[in-house]
Amino acid sequence: MYKKLGSTTLLFSGIITGSGSVLLTSISYMKALTLILLFLLMHLYPVAQPSAGVRTTGLLPFLEYGLGDDRLGGAKMTYLDTNIALKVIDSVATDYKVQLSVAHVAWISKQNVKWDTSLHFQPYYLTSSWKVWGDDKYDFVSIALPERLPYKSIQEIEPARIIVDIFGVTSNTNWITQLKSVKEIKNVWYEQIEDDVFRIYIQLHHGQHWGYSISFLKNNLLIRVKRPPILKPKKILVAIDAGHGGTNTGAIGLHSKVNEKEYTLKIAKQLEKKLKHKNFGVLMTRREDVDLSMVDRTLLLRQQDPNLLISIHLNSSGNDNVKGVSTYYRYIGFRSLSQSILDRMLQLRLSNFGNIGAFNFSLSGPTEYPNCLVEVAFLSNAEDEKRILEGHFQKAVAKKIYKGLRDWMKNMGH
Repeated sequence: MYKKLGSTTLLFSGIITGSGSVLLTSISYMKALTLILLFLLMHLYPVAQPSAGVRTTGLLPFLEYGLGDDRLGGAKMTYLDTNIALKVIDSVATDYKVQLSVAHVAWISKQNVKWDTSLHFQPYYLTSSWKVWGDDKYDFVSIALPERLPYKSIQEIEPARIIVDIFGVTSNTNWITQLKSVKEIKNVWYEQIEDDVFRIYIQLHHGQHWGYSISFLKNNLLIRVKRPPILKPKKILVAIDAGHGGTNTGAIGLHSKVNEKEYTLKIAKQLEKKLKHKNFGVLMTRREDVDLSMVDRTLLLRQQDPNLLISIHLNSSGNDNVKGVSTYYRYIGFRSLSQSILDRMLQLRLSNFGNIGAFNFSLSGPTEYPNCLVEVAFLSNAEDEKRILEGHFQKAVAKKIYKGLRDWMKNMGH
């Protein structure tokens, strides 16, 4: 409380008498001033407090927005690098609730973290200087931080931008060094959108997003931005993923009882043949009927670094009247690929089941490359099923996907 003693205003909790006067009989002015000084120091220079802290670990840890769930899992916020510091504030079943900033929380699987008793969270962390540069293949943005802190990213179009939010951070960035070696990054800047949320803007020269990755190099947040490839088939590596495989059989045919995994591989091989004939480079996630987890596929793709991914699936519904083709994407910057492929697939006189965004499929989650999942048709519908079983239809699907890819390359305006 504030009490005026002569000409000096003191800030402290005094002992109040009935008349409201401050009783200082046992406290000297010097002691009172010492208390004031301590009070001010604690508020001006807060000290890190021990807290329940974990660090991300394992393969492909990710944050979720909430505890909602469906057959594809909860809605993912972002994949994270390893060793990211997270403050645990609650525990529910298989997940921890973590505090990202004052106003933001998320959930993470207990399998994706390990406890770190040495963690002492600061009330806030300060950014430092940036560097923006390029090598012979990528552009980079590097931000110096005192700790490996959580983040998430957003894609924007028209104009094309990458936005990265770092949580628990306040700006102390007073210069951004930008070198002439960058080729795809047009502008970078930041905003302090909340007291402890630091937003990075990366504007691109071209309208099409070709992918980016976010990781830490020591305590430097490193955003690696892909440049547009040379738009010639020999310069493009297309990854093809045949859905399911091995013990993961996928959907089952309504009358034929065939397994989805067999026919996704047949169509994938037809697409491989078509693309190779047109001189594209091709990477197959599987060529045989083998078990291959989503993590294994994602890590393979991360290692091989394709220019884009097309994942082949066959749909199914509890209602055997539902039929048609659909394409799927998660990030808005990759939608145009899925639109071009759907437009061509509809030329096969399949029903239009739609272009579906924000799709929570594992292989739609990486930001490193444009990707499109194609649900060719419904095995649970008699008309669609009959067509799926026909070899000439499988070849026609491959041809239409190829044409959709070429349309997309021609129309992106490079």
